[in-house]
Amino acid sequence: MTAGGGRIVKLAPGGMPDGERKYIAPGLIDIQMNGFGGIDLNSMAVTPQQITRLVRLMAEGGVTRFCPTVTTGTAERMRHSIRTIAEACETDPLVRYAVAGIHVEGPFISPEDGPRGAHSRHLVRVPDIEEYEAWQRSAGGRIVKVTLAPELPGALAFIRRLKADGVIAAIGHTSAAEEEIRAAVEAGVTLSTHLGNGAHPVLPRHPNYIWSQLADERLWAGLIADGFHLPPSTLKVMIRVKGEKAILTSDAVVWGGMPPGIYEREEGEAVVLEPNGFLHMKSTPKIMAGSALPLHAGVANVVKLGIAGWPDAIKMAALHPARMLGLEAEGAGMLKEGGVADFFVYSLDAHGSMIVHETVAAGARCTLNGVERA
Repeated sequence: MTAGGGRIVKLAPGGMPDGERKYIAPGLIDIQMNGFGGIDLNSMAVTPQQITRLVRLMAEGGVTRFCPTVTTGTAERMRHSIRTIAEACETDPLVRYAVAGIHVEGPFISPEDGPRGAHSRHLVRVPDIEEYEAWQRSAGGRIVKVTLAPELPGALAFIRRLKADGVIAAIGHTSAAEEEIRAAVEAGVTLSTHLGNGAHPVLPRHPNYIWSQLADERLWAGLIADGFHLPPSTLKVMIRVKGEKAILTSDAVVWGGMPPGIYEREEGEAVVLEPNGFLHMKSTPKIMAGSALPLHAGVANVVKLGIAGWPDAIKMAALHPARMLGLEAEGAGMLKEGGVADFFVYSLDAHGSMIVHETVAAGARCTLNGVERA
């Protein structure tokens, strides 16, 4: 494959020297990413320089585009996170390209234990259009997705406003009844954020808000395939049902790539990162606190579990999110002549995990030290 001007010029079969088995795949697109490697998008201390480093860390795992995720916090902290992401976009072309749009997850979510997940109860609030407008001003219009609980007062009007603005309205951290899910979809919701998570540990067999979202063919579904958020059988069924609307996402957080241990949070209780990578609340081990694994590890998990082969697993983390975000027209999420030159080169280790050797975004080779033309 050759690239020029940020586009793929030619695709052709290539040989592998000395029998080395390497593969090329379209750049991954992570629609929900909160931080990684000690960099926390949801901190008053986050800087534009850290966000630039985060983009390069993600490229180390084959991710070329993503939605930085700002979660429930004080109004001041959320605006700070949003402004900082926008500033990084304005000052660094690599970040500007990598950020497909900002995702705001909360604070308009269920206050109930279980659905609220790791979000702090005292910071949860009802939908507020003025607060959303303040976010967009801070973001320079870069907010493309908002996750909320549709059963909250004013939620349907809020969803209609998002739809009118061309912003993706997503259901998440909800305790909604089936009819409330249906009403939200009619109002304009198009996505389930991390379907099957941010939920009560125990639910009625049926109906419940997981079944209701799974069954609605109009909804895309974000699925966390880190091996902890969804049991293999559940993940398999959700992928089978959602088909072309199944999207693998990481939900990675600041503690991803960090040593096991107990970590404090700015706006909530401590979390525990176990040696096996399981990340949970210290006081409530059954409540997870995001994921410690990057997206390419989730892609490999789907293959290892026998749920899908490599082409389909990568498609769920590349082409499907590109379609949902409206990036397919430019060739994102696929390899095609004339399309954007977003791709990565990988091999497999003895355990079937991905080893990413090189990532190219818009024709530029990404490294932790900078970028260079591919």
